[in-house]
Amino acid sequence: MSSSLSVAAFPLSSDDFSAIRLTLELASVTTLVLLCLATPLAWWLARSGSWWSRAVGALVAMPLVLPPTVLGFYLLVSLGPQGWGGQFTQWLGIGLLPFTFAGLVLGSVIYSLPFAVQPLQNAFESLGPRPLEVAATLRASPWDTFWHVVLPLCRPGVVSAAVLSFAHTVGEFGVVLMLGGNIPESTRVVSTQIYGHVEALEYTQAHWLSGGMVLFSFVVLLALGWLNPSGSRLRT
Repeated sequence: MSSSLSVAAFPLSSDDFSAIRLTLELASVTTLVLLCLATPLAWWLARSGSWWSRAVGALVAMPLVLPPTVLGFYLLVSLGPQGWGGQFTQWLGIGLLPFTFAGLVLGSVIYSLPFAVQPLQNAFESLGPRPLEVAATLRASPWDTFWHVVLPLCRPGVVSAAVLSFAHTVGEFGVVLMLGGNIPESTRVVSTQIYGHVEALEYTQAHWLSGGMVLFSFVVLLALGWLNPSGSRLRT
């Protein structure tokens, strides 16, 4: 009797809150890393007309069409003890990344890369050459032009990239399960926690976490539409 009352009063367990905390940490770190990596990459893709830029753009967009389990499988193999990535990380002295939080960050960065690059690339392409020409006539350096002209004018694209990267990382499942497993306090995030609840027929906890994800997705899309009325398109 006391157990049922406890569940009714507190439907989420300490493991659920731990999964929520780990999910938010993973999404925050991934978003910061992605903004640092995606901004120069998107700028190069927007400014370069070479064949290589199209090939790189296709590689960046591949997670949009690849099944997450395929990407997770190849990351698991390449970062394992026999893979080139695993041998490299062991040579660096940081050990193997599968089934660790750092491995989850790496997998999330790769999986969410198009959600950061493409909004930024769209914003840089829509900027046009005129602001850059005006900055050049004022003898602004390329560095100053980028920080004080390009980024302020492309702020909606930066915001879209950050919001989409964070939200997409929160909703990851396939890559997380393949590369991180489902280890409590280490790699168990909300999506894998829901999976565990369903497997254990704990539908009440699964409903609470799933409902929270639905509400979170709605709020993210509402905020994205409010911050960027022109919308943010992803290209494949």
